[in-house]
Amino acid sequence: MTISKERKKEVVTEHGATANDTGSPEVQIAILTERINGLTEHMRTHRKDYASRRGLLGLVSRRRRLLDYVRAHDPQRYLDVIAKLGIRK
Repeated sequence: MTISKERKKEVVTEHGATANDTGSPEVQIAILTERINGLTEHMRTHRKDYASRRGLLGLVSRRRRLLDYVRAHDPQRYLDVIAKLGIRK
């Protein structure tokens, strides 16, 4: 599911270095997490929606790649991001 512009702006200001910082890995991971949470709720009620399931798996994979990138470059930043977003390893 998509997130609203307002919610996306809140996520960017909360996790970014500046208010317009949309490119940093932390912000991208946070936005993907919001989208994943929305799709997860959708999948709880629509269990047979396989197209949405495929999209959800793609989002999870993209977030995993970003998290691997952050972990490779700065392990402490990785730990901070997963703790702040409540993502399990």
